[in-house]
Amino acid sequence: MAAMNYIAWAVVALVGYSIFTPLASLATNRIPSTVVALVANSMLALSAAAVIVYRDEPVVTHLTGENAIYMYAAGVFLSVGIIAYYRALGSGPVSVVVPIFGMFLVGSSLIGVAFLNDPLTAKKVAGIVLAAVGMYLTTS
Repeated sequence: MAAMNYIAWAVVALVGYSIFTPLASLATNRIPSTVVALVANSMLALSAAAVIVYRDEPVVTHLTGENAIYMYAAGVFLSVGIIAYYRALGSGPVSVVVPIFGMFLVGSSLIGVAFLNDPLTAKKVAGIVLAAVGMYLTTS
């Protein structure tokens, strides 16, 4: 079986996140958001560990080295972002929280252009502007 390409993986991620968000919101109606975050993300960590074992990927060799700092920094920012996301889902409507959270796509795109040499095209600029307009319309 051929490996899925990045577009297929992105679609799987889209479906997973689309279903995850309302479920997390329902959970945080009765369960503290930090408990929901702990359980859901522990399941993520265990799933990642299972995939690592299945694929026989080394871990220890990647814990140090010049790129490891990016991995650790990513973990810090992911932790802050996800805990804040769960808190927002626990106190606000999904229809407002998700568009604001979803603006990370714009932020990440702009960081990619500014620091990772991703090309900035007219189509990307239009998409970023439309995303911002969409966020404004859905949250106001």
